[in-house]
Amino acid sequence: MFLNEHAGNRVLIEDADGVDRLIDALLANPASHAMAQVFSTARERLSSGMFDHELMVGVNAERSVGILAFMDGDAGNIVTDNGAPSLDSVWYSITGHSTEYPGGTEIPVDDLRRAVKEFLSSGGKIPTSVQWKPEAW
Repeated sequence: MFLNEHAGNRVLIEDADGVDRLIDALLANPASHAMAQVFSTARERLSSGMFDHELMVGVNAERSVGILAFMDGDAGNIVTDNGAPSLDSVWYSITGHSTEYPGGTEIPVDDLRRAVKEFLSSGGKIPTSVQWKPEAW
Protein backbone atom coordinates (compact mmCIF):
# COMPACT_ATOMS: atom_id res chain seq x y z
CA MET A 1 0.00 0.00 0.00
CA PHE A 2 1.35 3.43 -0.85
CA LEU A 3 -1.67 5.36 -2.11
CA ASN A 4 -4.95 5.84 -0.26
CA GLU A 5 -6.81 3.78 -2.87
CA HIS A 6 -4.58 0.77 -2.15
CA ALA A 7 -5.97 0.40 1.39
CA GLY A 8 -8.76 -1.91 0.28
CA ASN A 9 -7.20 -3.12 -2.95
CA ARG A 10 -3.58 -4.16 -2.50
CA VAL A 11 -1.23 -4.32 -5.48
CA LEU A 12 0.32 -7.76 -6.05
CA ILE A 13 4.01 -7.77 -6.98
CA GLU A 14 4.94 -11.08 -8.55
CA ASP A 15 8.44 -10.58 -9.94
CA ALA A 16 11.51 -8.33 -10.14
CA ASP A 17 9.85 -6.16 -12.79
CA GLY A 18 7.01 -5.53 -10.34
CA VAL A 19 9.52 -4.37 -7.73
CA ASP A 20 11.03 -1.98 -10.27
CA ARG A 21 7.56 -0.63 -11.15
CA LEU A 22 6.79 -0.10 -7.45
CA ILE A 23 10.02 1.76 -6.75
CA ASP A 24 9.72 3.80 -9.96
CA ALA A 25 6.18 4.78 -8.91
CA LEU A 26 7.42 5.79 -5.46
CA LEU A 27 10.18 7.88 -7.03
CA ALA A 28 7.60 9.64 -9.21
CA ASN A 29 5.21 10.34 -6.32
CA PRO A 30 5.31 13.43 -4.14
CA ALA A 31 7.22 12.97 -0.85
CA SER A 32 3.90 12.50 0.98
CA HIS A 33 3.39 9.20 -0.89
CA ALA A 34 6.98 7.97 -1.29
CA MET A 35 6.77 4.94 1.00
CA ALA A 36 5.05 1.57 0.57
CA GLN A 37 4.04 -1.18 2.95
CA VAL A 38 5.07 -4.58 1.53
CA PHE A 39 4.15 -8.07 2.68
CA SER A 40 5.13 -11.51 1.39
CA THR A 41 2.21 -13.81 0.61
CA ALA A 42 4.66 -16.73 0.89
CA ARG A 43 4.82 -16.34 4.68
CA GLU A 44 2.18 -17.84 6.93
CA ARG A 45 -0.28 -15.45 8.46
CA LEU A 46 -1.15 -15.08 12.11
CA SER A 47 -4.28 -16.82 13.41
CA SER A 48 -6.04 -13.45 13.08
CA GLY A 49 -5.38 -13.51 9.33
CA MET A 50 -2.98 -10.59 9.60
CA PHE A 51 0.53 -10.73 8.17
CA ASP A 52 3.25 -11.69 10.66
CA HIS A 53 5.69 -9.17 9.19
CA GLU A 54 5.99 -5.83 7.42
CA LEU A 55 8.59 -4.32 5.11
CA MET A 56 8.39 -0.56 4.68
CA VAL A 57 10.06 0.73 1.51
CA GLY A 58 10.67 4.48 1.25
CA VAL A 59 12.47 6.60 -1.31
CA ASN A 60 13.78 10.13 -1.53
CA ALA A 61 13.81 11.00 -5.24
CA GLU A 62 15.79 14.24 -4.77
CA ARG A 63 18.74 12.42 -3.19
CA SER A 64 18.34 8.99 -4.91
CA VAL A 65 18.31 7.21 -1.56
CA GLY A 66 15.80 5.20 0.37
CA ILE A 67 15.13 3.31 3.56
CA LEU A 68 13.88 -0.13 4.47
CA ALA A 69 12.25 -0.89 7.80
CA PHE A 70 11.39 -4.50 8.64
CA MET A 71 9.34 -5.89 11.49
CA ASP A 72 8.41 -9.38 12.64
CA GLY A 73 8.25 -11.34 15.88
CA ASP A 74 11.78 -12.72 15.54
CA ALA A 75 13.74 -9.70 14.29
CA GLY A 76 11.74 -7.04 16.09
CA ASN A 77 11.96 -3.64 14.42
CA ILE A 78 15.05 -3.15 12.27
CA VAL A 79 16.08 -0.53 9.71
CA THR A 80 18.74 -0.36 7.05
CA ASP A 81 22.17 0.78 8.21
CA ASN A 82 24.42 2.70 5.83
CA GLY A 83 27.39 2.56 8.22
CA ALA A 84 27.60 6.33 8.58
CA PRO A 85 26.71 7.51 12.09
CA SER A 86 24.30 10.41 12.05
CA LEU A 87 22.25 12.14 14.70
CA ASP A 88 19.98 13.68 12.07
CA SER A 89 16.73 11.77 11.70
CA VAL A 90 14.98 11.29 8.36
CA TRP A 91 11.28 11.38 7.54
CA TYR A 92 9.34 9.21 5.10
CA SER A 93 5.62 9.33 4.36
CA ILE A 94 3.02 6.77 3.36
CA THR A 95 -0.44 7.94 2.30
CA GLY A 96 0.38 11.37 3.73
CA HIS A 97 1.40 10.07 7.18
CA SER A 98 5.03 10.77 8.11
CA THR A 99 7.29 8.57 10.21
CA GLU A 100 10.65 9.54 11.68
CA TYR A 101 13.58 7.14 11.27
CA PRO A 102 17.05 7.35 12.82
CA GLY A 103 19.92 8.87 10.89
CA GLY A 104 22.37 6.60 9.10
CA THR A 105 19.57 4.51 7.66
CA GLU A 106 19.34 5.73 4.06
CA ILE A 107 20.87 3.59 1.31
CA PRO A 108 21.24 4.11 -2.46
CA VAL A 109 18.08 3.35 -4.46
CA ASP A 110 19.87 0.60 -6.41
CA ASP A 111 20.68 -1.20 -3.13
CA LEU A 112 17.08 -0.74 -2.02
CA ARG A 113 15.81 -2.30 -5.29
CA ARG A 114 18.12 -5.28 -4.88
CA ALA A 115 17.00 -5.83 -1.27
CA VAL A 116 13.28 -5.68 -2.08
CA LYS A 117 13.80 -8.16 -4.93
CA GLU A 118 15.65 -10.43 -2.49
CA PHE A 119 12.76 -10.13 -0.02
CA LEU A 120 10.33 -11.18 -2.74
CA SER A 121 12.43 -14.05 -4.14
CA SER A 122 13.27 -15.44 -0.66
CA GLY A 123 9.67 -15.83 0.42
CA GLY A 124 9.72 -12.84 2.74
CA LYS A 125 13.02 -13.35 4.55
CA ILE A 126 15.07 -10.41 5.77
CA PRO A 127 17.30 -9.32 2.86
CA THR A 128 20.98 -10.02 3.47
CA SER A 129 22.20 -7.75 0.65
CA VAL A 130 21.93 -4.73 2.99
CA GLN A 131 23.06 -4.09 6.55
CA TRP A 132 20.50 -3.74 9.35
CA LYS A 133 20.38 -2.24 12.83
CA PRO A 134 17.72 -2.17 15.54
CA GLU A 135 15.28 0.69 15.22
CA ALA A 136 15.97 2.36 18.53
CA TRP A 137 12.96 4.65 18.75
